[in-house]
Amino acid sequence: MLLPAILAMLEPGAGMGLPDFTVDMGVVFALVLLALVLFITEIIPVDVTAIVLMVLVVVLEPWTGVGANEGLYGFASPATITVLAMFILSEGIRRTGALQMVGDRIIRITGGKPRRQLAALVGLSGGTAGFINNTPVVAMMIPMTVNIANRTNVSPSRYLIPISFASMMGGMLTLIGTSTNLLASDISERLLDRPFSMFEFSQLGIVILLVGSAYLLLVGWYLTPPRLKPRQDPIQTFEMDDYLTELHVREGSSLAGLTVQAMVEELDIDLDVLRIRRDDTRLEQPLGGRRIREGDVLIARTDPSTVRELLDLPDVALGGGGRVERVDLGMRPDPGLATDGESEEEDTEEEEDEPPRQSLVELVVLSDTRVVGENLRSLGFAQAFDAWVLAIRRGRGILHKRLDGIRLKGGDTLLVQAGPEAIRRLQADRNFIVSRVIEEDGFRRKRIPVALAIVGGVVAAATTGLLPIVTAALAGVVALVATRCLRPNELYAAVDWNVIFLLAGVIPLGMALERSGGAAYLGQFLVGSTQGLPPLLVVGVFYLFTSLITNVVSNNASVVLMIPVAVSAAAAMDANPFAFVMAVTFAASTALLTPVGYQT
Repeated sequence: MLLPAILAMLEPGAGMGLPDFTVDMGVVFALVLLALVLFITEIIPVDVTAIVLMVLVVVLEPWTGVGANEGLYGFASPATITVLAMFILSEGIRRTGALQMVGDRIIRITGGKPRRQLAALVGLSGGTAGFINNTPVVAMMIPMTVNIANRTNVSPSRYLIPISFASMMGGMLTLIGTSTNLLASDISERLLDRPFSMFEFSQLGIVILLVGSAYLLLVGWYLTPPRLKPRQDPIQTFEMDDYLTELHVREGSSLAGLTVQAMVEELDIDLDVLRIRRDDTRLEQPLGGRRIREGDVLIARTDPSTVRELLDLPDVALGGGGRVERVDLGMRPDPGLATDGESEEEDTEEEEDEPPRQSLVELVVLSDTRVVGENLRSLGFAQAFDAWVLAIRRGRGILHKRLDGIRLKGGDTLLVQAGPEAIRRLQADRNFIVSRVIEEDGFRRKRIPVALAIVGGVVAAATTGLLPIVTAALAGVVALVATRCLRPNELYAAVDWNVIFLLAGVIPLGMALERSGGAAYLGQFLVGSTQGLPPLLVVGVFYLFTSLITNVVSNNASVVLMIPVAVSAAAAMDANPFAFVMAVTFAASTALLTPVGYQT
């Protein structure tokens, strides 16, 4: 059925008044097909795919009509620059700890009642996402949400999906809510000479947010499963009891005198030494260069079969293999966890002996980042962060063995042992979200009024027309640095460069679709296919189709591909093209069907 339809579409006229199909259209359609295949399969990262497409569009200039200068326009596009600036503005708010303060107040105001907490979290996520890019909003709210859930004995999974959905819907409150809105505005200005104003679609955005929030509170609460038990130690949730052990180095052991790294290499085993207990002292990471001595007790991550293999080696002379408790790992106490009745006296004695310096944190691997497809060894994870991965949760399964060789996927959750400095570096790394933090510090709370005033000033300047949105956003970045809300060395780390390169790369493909006549051809074909339908239903068709493809390809890519076609279809029907642009924009920004449809 598909082949006849394609042949019919390519046939000149095809009974629909179509323009002649040209070689230029064929070349551009081939590029679009390549783009869809690469975006869906993610054989290479989506930002790299976008750059490949940009190069191909420029190289094939005789057919695409896009030269080198125009091909590079994406990097200088007001949409791209504005998105870059909004990432930095969002980071300025994050560094003040404003959302964390709101989280503390949510617990007090809601009185620990789960439904009230959900309503407050959904309102905070949706409302904030209208003025701060929604991806950083979710990244900021995940640790806060998990801590709130644990402190009030509610499964965190009951809250996490709703705040993600609310942030997507809230992103449609204003022009700056999502990168997709800014890109769509740029395309609309180029095609219709009508960019979006700051609150162009706020009325519709408010309706969607209110209806969506009501659904999340009244229906979604019963559909969201409590997959994670509240206030449970990560050692239990990651089923680590059988994979953490004590190994005692006996007198005469051949391991004595070797460094930890040399021991692991010589035995060729899957083992990470996390801590060494030596007499009355405890040696912390990094331990690779430490020499093992007789009498040492190695606190290690390994699997039961490896433990049995080690204990059976006569020349190695290891003993033990006992269970490891949190205190043995040198962990900080976590007041948010359920206790098993340990005496406060024992905890105090341990703290006086040597204060714990390590924490267990959970890292979520973000999709469409450079770490996806890499393994811990190739990333040099342990060396880069002075942190050690103890287990990986993937879907409903937990991986414990040969962790260094496992290729990471978006959505993987890593259980990591790390110290305070390592946690700070992980929080600043845009490849991960630290979903659970024991101790949050370093916020610049005195700068909260200043940072909020700067973001408010950016919105006001763009709304009143005092400054173009791109100029206002860049001025806001300068103001954040000048007022010390952000330090200069934090600017580059604040930007999600994958999104920037994606935007810059796909814009030329949209230009090629327009200039080759491909957009007009597809628009006329769709109009002919829906002949007899009122324009409102055709708008619905575009909304439905865009919402479907945006769940399997990048939302920015779907906007670039669909808006030119939608505008051409509207022109062929003598309908309002701006209504079609709005439909595509909203559909692309509310990808709720799949976990990979949107960055949140």
